[in-house]
Amino acid sequence: MSKDHKKLQRGLDNRHIQLIALGGSIGVGLFYGSSATIQMAGPSILLSYLIGGLVIFTIMRALGEMAVEEPVSGSFSTYANRYLGPFAGYLTGWTYWFMWIVVGMAEITVVGVYVNYWFPEIPQWLTALAVLIVITIVNLANVKAFGEFEFWFAMIKVVAIIGMILLGLGIILFGIGNGGQPIGFDNLWAHGGFMPNGIEGIIMSLVLVMFSFGGVELVGITAGEAKNPQKSIPSAINNVVWRILIFYIGALGVMMILYPWNEVGTNGSPFVLIFDNVGIPGAAHIINFVVITAALSAFNSGLFGSGRMLYNLSLQNNGPKYFERLSKNGSPRRGILFSSLFLLIAVVLNYIVPEKVFLYISAVATVAVITSWTIILIAQLKFRKSKTKKEIEEIKFKIPFYPLSTYLALIFLAFVIILMAFIPDMRIALFVAPVWFLILYIGYKIKN
Repeated sequence: MSKDHKKLQRGLDNRHIQLIALGGSIGVGLFYGSSATIQMAGPSILLSYLIGGLVIFTIMRALGEMAVEEPVSGSFSTYANRYLGPFAGYLTGWTYWFMWIVVGMAEITVVGVYVNYWFPEIPQWLTALAVLIVITIVNLANVKAFGEFEFWFAMIKVVAIIGMILLGLGIILFGIGNGGQPIGFDNLWAHGGFMPNGIEGIIMSLVLVMFSFGGVELVGITAGEAKNPQKSIPSAINNVVWRILIFYIGALGVMMILYPWNEVGTNGSPFVLIFDNVGIPGAAHIINFVVITAALSAFNSGLFGSGRMLYNLSLQNNGPKYFERLSKNGSPRRGILFSSLFLLIAVVLNYIVPEKVFLYISAVATVAVITSWTIILIAQLKFRKSKTKKEIEEIKFKIPFYPLSTYLALIFLAFVIILMAFIPDMRIALFVAPVWFLILYIGYKIKN
């Protein structure tokens, strides 16, 4: 084996794994996409996030059950290949790679939007290009350097969101920054009630809610480079629930108590609008910085995931052997550079249609991530069926309420795909997805 053809390095500590899981799941979905979901459901969006969070927890536990028993870098693509057949591994790996390319496009698009808050004269495409170059360089370093970078990037947004929640509660309960006048909780029901658009609003918001959770499964990808996956993977997965409660439900709850839901627009982050409106000096600038950090962090995690998936596809013979070679420091350099090349499309889209690019990209990404989640759940069912009774008893990290929880999550994901047909801006994904799957099928047939 030559020095540039070796295994990925196990350089990620438990603290890296924990924060990478956060980095993937707290990005533009919370800070930017939340505007659109609030318009759909009003304050009852909190229920949507709670429902979506329970489903995500089920998916993560299904992935965790397999990742703890078989910690490999390819994660669910490897499990699909092993338990559902070579085509399933091929489809899963390439679709997940595609998802992170599309999500990466969304993230660098949003960085451009927030940079414009400070520097309106800088074109979005130029910011997108600068971000792409910097994050590519970070990912070409060894995995420990990536983990360290992601740890601090994710830490900034974690501390900031907790700070925003605490400051928001101070305004709500004690009138801090509002002349000592507590705002109270009236905004949760004063503008058409807690469910202003009824049950339909909650249901229709589930599509964008699920998009905002895309990235939590990245923790499975880290298993192949974790120093102690049997300890760090279960810990990171179990923490998903409280993360969702604090960062999504807590942050959005505070936001809608402070600001009438029907006045939250889509011009920039609702978080920035709120603190700007309250008039706390410098708060809007601080939050704008945090939002940019959040998008950079999620983009960084995405490029990490896409490079590893290409590496794994090459090992499965489901991708070009070109991606199998690693750099001297153990990073899948070729896969990272190939992914970055595709991300240049986002730069072009930001040049052509800057105002529509986020919604189109999020629609396509939602179908791609739901495909990956569906494969995880089906692979877990097959994983269990492949085991003897004794082997099942020895599984260290079992999914709760198996198999009912797995089947209910699968039904929910199918329901979300159906919902997309009823949202005009989301329908584009239902046309793109079959074309993508057909391309993959033809590619697989040619390969074999």
